Amino acid sequence: MSKASSKMPAYDFGTFPGALHGRRILFCVESFGPINGVSRTNLNVVNHLRTHGALVAVVAPYNHTKVNTFQAVDNIDPSSMRNQEVRLTGYPVPFNPELSIVYPIRLSQLYERTFGEPPDLIYLGSPASLGFQVMLQLQQEPEKAQVPVICNFQTDLAGYCEILFPRPLGSIASWTFAKVEGYLFRHPSVKTVFYPSTFVRKYLEQKAGVQEHKFDVLRRGVNTEGFNPSKRSDALRRHWAPNGEVILFTCSRLAGEKGFGFLANVVLKLDQRGLDFKLVVVGGNRNAVVEQETKDLFKPLFGKGKIIFTGFKVGEELMTYYASADIFLHCSITETFGLVVLESMASGVPVIARDEGGPSDIIDHGSTGYLVPPTDLEGFVDQILILSNDNHLRKRLGSSCRAQATEATWEHISNKVAWKMADVIEQRESEQANHQLTAAQATKAGTSLWAWLFLSTALKKAIASRIVDAKLVWGLFVILGFWAGVSVYLLFTKMTHFIKYRNPKESS
Repeated sequence: MSKASSKMPAYDFGTFPGALHGRRILFCVESFGPINGVSRTNLNVVNHLRTHGALVAVVAPYNHTKVNTFQAVDNIDPSSMRNQEVRLTGYPVPFNPELSIVYPIRLSQLYERTFGEPPDLIYLGSPASLGFQVMLQLQQEPEKAQVPVICNFQTDLAGYCEILFPRPLGSIASWTFAKVEGYLFRHPSVKTVFYPSTFVRKYLEQKAGVQEHKFDVLRRGVNTEGFNPSKRSDALRRHWAPNGEVILFTCSRLAGEKGFGFLANVVLKLDQRGLDFKLVVVGGNRNAVVEQETKDLFKPLFGKGKIIFTGFKVGEELMTYYASADIFLHCSITETFGLVVLESMASGVPVIARDEGGPSDIIDHGSTGYLVPPTDLEGFVDQILILSNDNHLRKRLGSSCRAQATEATWEHISNKVAWKMADVIEQRESEQANHQLTAAQATKAGTSLWAWLFLSTALKKAIASRIVDAKLVWGLFVILGFWAGVSVYLLFTKMTHFIKYRNPKESS
């Protein structure tokens, strides 16, 4: 496979592009508030852009959990827009109510509610129900009116479908997502598609068919001052493991697609092979039934006191938890990057992960941790046993982890996004200037009666408006049909969860 063909000039990503100051960025994301790596990435980019003078309006689905773990900084000049944050209504996803399927909305309404007019650029973070609508509607607009788009592919929707939906529905949904994403990303209005890992690039190239020239790799950063080995707490370690057991750690939303079935089998094997350990699981799920189903995977070890579920943790407490562990276990194979892996490394804790997805690009096998084939349960167990029984090896790998993580700063990552934004805006303005010059020359040279009629601004707007409306109606019909099908399945899932919650004995 060819290397990433980023066309960006060699900029100094230690600096912010002055050309982006005062520019209007419509920042459309699928999650902005819940506890997950994508949201933390979105927040860091928004804060960085606003702090350096870019005008950023965030559009995101309403968070049905009503849990907001952070607050974005304000724009330097909030008077330049109508709303800095616009929340859209949608249908909450049953197995993860932190996310919603956004109901259809016109792009013109988003413009009106944010800047009062089209922005200079649209940024789509993990485009799904909201991002798909934005891209589809942009395609229906006249080429000159199309606002340029930068996409950041952060969530493997196709992979989730394979795991969450029963066969053959999962395979059909996965194939459909790949085709839809490819169709939307290939459009000329999409200038750049950021990808976080080789795993994602292969998917976008081979399954979605996105053009190579649009790719640009974008890793994630980590707060190395917060996630730090100095946060290690001996008191917390004694609380978790009073008899000096090795502390295994993982941090994730409690859900099937996060690899907890595999992890449960791993710890059962470890117990059978006589390892003295405590598994600390940080995270939860706003859907109580899904959370309990995940916890029940570990039932055989409940009586032995080897599993500790802490629930959600944030801030200093979360950082202390990371640093106080011995080994981080990453069992998900759907992560496009795996920010938790980088947070563990910054905390000086070596990682053992399944060799699939983003972690494959982060972990240096044998230096910062170990990568194990995705289906190799025994191999995963063996690596844990090796690392658990060698304190010197853990310390050596932990030091290498810390050294690698300190090179991944949010400033560098966010500046790269900013420079790409500045480039795309400059390119569009240059193209518009050339188009205006060509049109002026054509008018001066003389035109036929029919050409003169179609050069009439009022007539062109009237015709274009009707065409756009017709295409938009069809586009929204397609969106509604697609989401209606998904909603039927989600409604069925929600009813199943409700029945199981009301009748736990019958479902056990």
